[in-house]
Amino acid sequence: MKIRIGYELIYNCPQPTPMILTLSVHYTRASDIIIPDYLITDPPIPITAYRDNFGNWCSRIVAPQGRLKLSTDALVRDTGQPDRAISQARQTPVEKLPDETLLFLLGSRYCETDRLSEIAWQLFDKSPTGWARVQTICDYVNQHITFGYEYARRTKTAWEVYQERSGVCRDYAHLAITFCRCMNIPARYCSGYLGDIGMPPPYGVMDFAGWFEAYLDGQWYTFDARNNIPRIGRVLIARGRDAGDAAIACTFGPNTLESFRVRTDEVGEMGT
Repeated sequence: MKIRIGYELIYNCPQPTPMILTLSVHYTRASDIIIPDYLITDPPIPITAYRDNFGNWCSRIVAPQGRLKLSTDALVRDTGQPDRAISQARQTPVEKLPDETLLFLLGSRYCETDRLSEIAWQLFDKSPTGWARVQTICDYVNQHITFGYEYARRTKTAWEVYQERSGVCRDYAHLAITFCRCMNIPARYCSGYLGDIGMPPPYGVMDFAGWFEAYLDGQWYTFDARNNIPRIGRVLIARGRDAGDAAIACTFGPNTLESFRVRTDEVGEMGT
């Protein structure tokens, strides 16, 4: 399967504004890239890049005063298979976890394990461990949170999601991540492209998606508390402790996001 991905973001800045952009396909999908997702700026401006502590590819720019369009149009190869579901995957005891996973057991900006630990143990202590426990957490979050873009808030944390019972995909992920960490399961936030491939209509407005990965039996596995079913065609952009580590844009000055478009479509053999 081939998937066409891309975005168009239009900013308006009253003054030159430094930005860090995390918009590039993750290096783990590098071998799947057919047409690269080069960042195109209009007007043309210098771009430098670096890899952050989580392996995400970040671009640095200084947006000029006025209107700036950021865009890409790329093509990636995909297996066309849904997310793996390995029901027998076991939970690894904390004392046997690899050092590099321990960071994802701790609280973070949007995932307050200290505030939700007692609640998590009350809710999930009796559930089977391993894959079944993570799935039970996803089921709970999916059933108790109402989705709606009107509920989005950049400062919204897992504790607030639990209290308000509403949010967008990143909020579902933050709450599920927090519950997993409270139950001693490393969990990390993921952002990327996720279209409606394999899903029946009607289709919603396309956006970047947020999901998470849990560490079980020596591997990281994909989970999605928002959709709560295996999906086809995820294209990872960034990973981190929470959405703060995987923000598509960090801006260092006043600006207005005037337009935001994302596309991810299956492409036929003839490229249509």
